[in-house]
Amino acid sequence: MIMNFEDIFNKDELILMEGGLGERLKREYNIQKDNNISLAGHIYDENKRQALTELFKQYFTVAKKYDMPIMVTTPTRRANKERIYCSIFKESNVIEDNVRFLKQLKEETTAKVYVGGLMGCKGDAYSKDEHLSIESAFEFHAWQTDLFKKANVDFLYAAIMPTLPEAIGMAKAMELTGLPYIISFMIKKDGKLLDGTTINDAIVAIDKYTTRKPLCYMTNCVHPKVLNSALSQEYNETSVVKERFKGIQANTSELSPEELDNCAELKTSDSIRLANDMINLYNKFNLKIFGGCCGTDNTHIEEIAKRLN
Repeated sequence: MIMNFEDIFNKDELILMEGGLGERLKREYNIQKDNNISLAGHIYDENKRQALTELFKQYFTVAKKYDMPIMVTTPTRRANKERIYCSIFKESNVIEDNVRFLKQLKEETTAKVYVGGLMGCKGDAYSKDEHLSIESAFEFHAWQTDLFKKANVDFLYAAIMPTLPEAIGMAKAMELTGLPYIISFMIKKDGKLLDGTTINDAIVAIDKYTTRKPLCYMTNCVHPKVLNSALSQEYNETSVVKERFKGIQANTSELSPEELDNCAELKTSDSIRLANDMINLYNKFNLKIFGGCCGTDNTHIEEIAKRLN
């Protein structure tokens, strides 16, 4: 019997996450993102759905091979209420259908898969500008959290959050679902979110503002060396960060968020070098969740799993 996600998080020393999706779909299948909801509408097209299926199954295969639990998230980071209503998918149940898609894939494998509802900031995750206040963020994101709760996901995941107020508002909406949830920041080498908040201060603030605190905190879409630098800053070398910051979905590029946002081509590195950097994080900071973002594929995730295993 598979344990629930919170139990597996507390019990297991190591957990995998999926690797890249959007860049792989573009590079390997010539499938472009939708201008409004990015990848979330792909499940309604037979060829795009099949491509997504193939990628997720590759990650399941790695998890099963190394007998590690794996967190996978719905490709819904941009599928908020405002964007869905502006898209050609406004008559569809985008959130519920994406959860159903991943749950069906989960039923077809013996890997230990946990399905998460993926959310993101309202604006540009690579910029500190035009982001929501705590109150506005709570109102804006509660629509999506309620749908994920009804769809019965295993956990909620707020990805690449660049500013503290919106992260707090989203966390407050997430906690009301009763589901375990994780807040993942967009950070820079200096150990701060894009709005200048240190990782330590962001964790302290969110924990203070919530009654049901996040299960842990992470970062995604940054290189392991960027995280190494960020966590090595004196103001982040605290007991709070050591206890609460637990994972990374790694980008293969060491470019800054601003540079990545304006980069016309994919920056990548080989699986062995990335795995070496990930193992360094594990040894130095005792992280437990390891996955991939832009530039990664199943070979990166397999090399990381092999080394961790």
